[in-house]
Amino acid sequence: MSIVSWLLDRRGERVGVARGPRRATVRPESAAGVLGARVGVETLRRRHVRAILAIEHRVYPRPWTIGIFTTEIDGMANGDRHYVVAVDGGRLVGYAGMLFTLDEAHITNIAVDPSLHRSGVGTRLMLELMGEGRRRTIRNVSLEVRVSNVAAQRMYEAFGFTTAGIRPKYYENVEDAKIMWCYEIGTDEYGARMRDLWQQLEQG
Repeated sequence: MSIVSWLLDRRGERVGVARGPRRATVRPESAAGVLGARVGVETLRRRHVRAILAIEHRVYPRPWTIGIFTTEIDGMANGDRHYVVAVDGGRLVGYAGMLFTLDEAHITNIAVDPSLHRSGVGTRLMLELMGEGRRRTIRNVSLEVRVSNVAAQRMYEAFGFTTAGIRPKYYENVEDAKIMWCYEIGTDEYGARMRDLWQQLEQG
């Protein structure tokens, strides 16, 4: 059962900034899109890395290496990371991940194939991550996003993230990052927010 299915079945039950690579700079995408509602979401495996790297190099000025992704996959085996991929018709179209420290989580990376921006894939991946956080009884989630990436900020705000500060010249030693936090994701109220977002995604 997917995290989203579990979330909808449970009807809102309960299910710090961590160290490590941080990349949450999802490309422009709206909170609605037919594709986002239909894509499959799978756990990241080593066989996915080649397709992920192809998107990395199209999306980021400084893409992660095979070594970084391998380290993150190893972290999943230890239980302190969670990475997923979005697949449409056998084609990998996006990926996302987070790491956990005690009762907090940090979104490390989220990216969508540039040809599918505004399709809802990013929202689908965020639903999966936040659902996993709820399942693990995480309280608070953080991320960084480029100050210029207004579309991503709007998506994060739809998930309840608010700006908590600025990291100067965080990206390529040039662009500032906004630090954003979402608090108390295990509440019934947050479960209702996620159900609303999922319904919006389905409606396109």
